[in-house]
Amino acid sequence: MSFTRYENQFNEEGSGVFVQQAIAILDSGVGGLTVAKEVMRQLPREKVIYFGDTARTPYGPRSSEQVKQFTEQIVDFLIQFDPKVIVIACNTATAAALDYIRAKVNVPVIGVIHPGARAAITATRTGRIGVIGTVGTIGSGAYTSALKQLSPYIDVVSQACPALVPLVEQGEFRSEQTTMTVEQSLSQIKQQPIDCLILGCTHYPFLMETIQEVMGQEVKLISSADETAREISTILYDKRKLASGNDTPVHQFFCTGDPRMFQNITRQWLGEQISKTPVVWQVTQLS
Repeated sequence: MSFTRYENQFNEEGSGVFVQQAIAILDSGVGGLTVAKEVMRQLPREKVIYFGDTARTPYGPRSSEQVKQFTEQIVDFLIQFDPKVIVIACNTATAAALDYIRAKVNVPVIGVIHPGARAAITATRTGRIGVIGTVGTIGSGAYTSALKQLSPYIDVVSQACPALVPLVEQGEFRSEQTTMTVEQSLSQIKQQPIDCLILGCTHYPFLMETIQEVMGQEVKLISSADETAREISTILYDKRKLASGNDTPVHQFFCTGDPRMFQNITRQWLGEQISKTPVVWQVTQLS
């Protein structure tokens, strides 16, 4: 394990900035920032440790075993900070590794698939729900299973959209290329009589405006971020671990790839959530 200093904004190993336990959020890249943003909004006193495996993104085309291995490596890294909850904010990693990680650590671990499914069941009027995600997530059938557990007679239509994650990782949120790629990716599912579409990859909310334009206003887009943050809040309340006092949280962000791109996207997406709080940036390699 090694830490690399990046300009003067990246802290050295052993900085010890986290005195208070934090919420640890991990993702294959920047997608989990959509969950982090909602966590910071709903739980503004909580410290967040975010880990984006940007050097190995995307996880979608990888085998389930490899995704499980990567997820385990990240969790092994995060556990040194003694987090009070770990959030696997990657649908592909949730499908591949959630149960395995839960059995491995003595910390509450939640994924993003069941929260997204709950939100969709609440929102649908017709019982016809669409799901888009990575090849790994859609191939796992995890969303269909979660939705059917909640409502056995629900009609689920799923489609893999592998071209969308690279757009987000490159910071291409609104461009002609983005619109064209989204239109091509959604051309089939757009023909289905659905009234809700689950964004079954935490990267996809970065493209929500374009996805909404392509799908039409009559289709409600579902992100798991809000429901995931609510679940975190419930867990911390039940365990009496909600942050108290008026201390300003010090958030920490790790990435494994290009730190400049990661930092730019993080600042652009989180905006006011981190503009008035201390932030520590680190680049690291996993082995």
